Amino acid sequence: MKKFGLILASIGLAAAMAGCSKDTSSSSGGNDNESVAVVLKTLSSPYWKYVEAGAKAAGKDLGTDVTIVGPASESQIMEQVNMIEDSLNQGIGALVVSPSQPDTVVPVLEQAKQSDVPVLLIDTDADFSDKESFIGTDNLTAGKEGGKLLASMLKKGDKVALIAGALGNSAMDQRVKGAKEALEEAGMAIVAEQPADSDKTKANTVMENILQKNADIKGVFSANDDMAIGALRAAESKGLSIPIIGTDGTVEAIQSVIDGKLAGTIAQNPYEMGYQGVENAVKTIKGEKIDARIDSGIDVITKENAQEKLEFLEGITK
Repeated sequence: MKKFGLILASIGLAAAMAGCSKDTSSSSGGNDNESVAVVLKTLSSPYWKYVEAGAKAAGKDLGTDVTIVGPASESQIMEQVNMIEDSLNQGIGALVVSPSQPDTVVPVLEQAKQSDVPVLLIDTDADFSDKESFIGTDNLTAGKEGGKLLASMLKKGDKVALIAGALGNSAMDQRVKGAKEALEEAGMAIVAEQPADSDKTKANTVMENILQKNADIKGVFSANDDMAIGALRAAESKGLSIPIIGTDGTVEAIQSVIDGKLAGTIAQNPYEMGYQGVENAVKTIKGEKIDARIDSGIDVITKENAQEKLEFLEGITK
């Protein structure tokens, strides 16, 4: 009888412990694992370094374990997909992704949903209905602002060129679309539109090819700053001084604006994207509701305000 009583007591203790464990989990309102994986398009360009800096800062401020990865270049689509899969296999609490090619990434995001891992998208949206939020700039608006800025430096009928990113990169596509709309509305003649894969060297070559066919180009809009700088080098090598507008607001581009080379850049807030991505990921892990769309805003940078923006960016990357 004594032995039977001990068994009953043990069963009762185990049940009580199980009940306590269940209650603790439900009262937390979310996942016990607060680690956040951030998978970017790449870590090789200044723009994504700012996103990385913001994500790291949020992790530090919130006391959250944050891992940040990205392919060697934005064109390595499948490598990014593999990185997302690897992150999910680590048993993370939430996933923050900037998809290089949204349609290709969606199937692996479905895996995250099946594993009850909340997904937040930053910089570039995707047709994934189960995402918790999209945090980023309206890229169409950013492109329109760039087109307006370029048009303000030209006269009606002037020939302009558009330099796009990698094919299928929806953020770049939207920027070019916005710029094209603004330029055409202002009466500019768009005589060339070519991709340069967000690469300076490719953009240099692309611009050289454009100039061979259209030596009387009066201005250029580029979907990112690296390509704008590549196009600038090609124009300078031909002795041309024409307004070239970039997008992203990198330190190199802003310094070029200060130096009177690039005419301007449309700056997103990549640091805020990274910070808010991690901050809101932690909220979803804890079961808190967040907005389905969070706009991180844009800044139009010209020589008038470039120095102020440069000082801010240099401060966050120290």
